[in-house]
Amino acid sequence: MSRSPLAAHRCPSPPVAAGARRFTMKRAGATLSHVDAEGAFTGYASLFGLADQAGDVVMPGAFRDSLTERGPAGIRMLWQHDPATPLGVWDEVVEDGRGLKVAGRLDLAVGKARELLALMRSGAVDGLSIGFRTERARKDPATGLRRLYRIDLWEISLVTFPMLPQARISSVKSCLPQPDVADSDRLIRAIRRAEAALRA
Repeated sequence: MSRSPLAAHRCPSPPVAAGARRFTMKRAGATLSHVDAEGAFTGYASLFGLADQAGDVVMPGAFRDSLTERGPAGIRMLWQHDPATPLGVWDEVVEDGRGLKVAGRLDLAVGKARELLALMRSGAVDGLSIGFRTERARKDPATGLRRLYRIDLWEISLVTFPMLPQARISSVKSCLPQPDVADSDRLIRAIRRAEAALRA
């Protein structure tokens, strides 16, 4: 049986040398302008020139070939890199001067997507993360940083813990009913406890 290229999502491996074809995930905080009543949102899935917590720096142009070949329709929108949990579709995935700019729509016929819309509005979920294979990279001997010059983008996930903390959700809007405040507070506290445990 052939193995899906997304199978490595569940157990990501550490970065490897330039030219390697192992699947990698990189998290960048999502700068979402808004999420509307239909679940549409925009943001940045990757930011150029910034070192993430693993010491990788995505360089301008890194996504160009992949986007030309695959286009938005060929890039999946997932939850926490789980190929069994698609959330919607990407309408636009483009490079600009800042990074990888995306526009997508949550499919609100999917229960998980509805849950995430509420969590994004409450601020409990505010990250985007890319799943890709490294095509060309070079390690800077002076800084120890690995600069990624060409990557093969497979998916962009909504995630709880961004690896690039510089960007966060700015605002979330929706005319859907507000979640119960007490329930939201309990959920946020549980997420913060999980985050603290992971960092311990």
